[in-house]
Amino acid sequence: MKSIKNKSVLILLLVFCTGIAQQNSDPEYIKVTNERAAKIVAKLALNNIEKEKAVTDIVAKQFRDLSAIQDPRDAEIKKLKDDSSLSKEKQNEKIDKLKEKADQSIEKLHKAYLKKLGTQLTEEKITEVKDGMTYGVLPITYAGYQDMLPNLTAEQKDYIYKALVEAREHAMDGGSSKEKHGWFGKYKGRINNYLSKQGYDLNKESADWHKRVEEREKEKAKK
Repeated sequence: MKSIKNKSVLILLLVFCTGIAQQNSDPEYIKVTNERAAKIVAKLALNNIEKEKAVTDIVAKQFRDLSAIQDPRDAEIKKLKDDSSLSKEKQNEKIDKLKEKADQSIEKLHKAYLKKLGTQLTEEKITEVKDGMTYGVLPITYAGYQDMLPNLTAEQKDYIYKALVEAREHAMDGGSSKEKHGWFGKYKGRINNYLSKQGYDLNKESADWHKRVEEREKEKAKK
């Protein structure tokens, strides 16, 4: 009986790995990841064709390697959610285990990826790659907080920036735009809680800020 179970598990693993290999070798999929990576690298202005090619390959492979972990995870989670024979508690337990295992693999991949980038780029350029992978949300959000709250102290700015940096580290491993933005949303919640404790009325500050932005836009339109 145990032998049959082991064979079943082995067959599932072979199917699982074959699916990943097929996706990662699919010419259209490779083309898409290469194009995504090339757009990010183009903004680095490396002025070195060989280095651009090397960095593009590293970034594109990271997209594929992330998918190789996340796609099977998501497929397995969907199966569990569709399995009516399992109680909600059992479903959540199994889902949490799948996520934990995937997160461990993603963490290792994250470290290896940054190490590879470090062989080609400076820390400043690596930061630009991270921003490229996360749609520039960090600099946009950080600038937004400073514009909304012009009297922020150096300590408050430091807290906001460090929180957004942490969010970006998670977001760059996100498998979708929604997941990437979700990480920033989570950390913006922490930032807002922090600022509220610091005495800011964020509802009022946000409303006042939007009025100022509208006024600026009107002034620009007049010119």
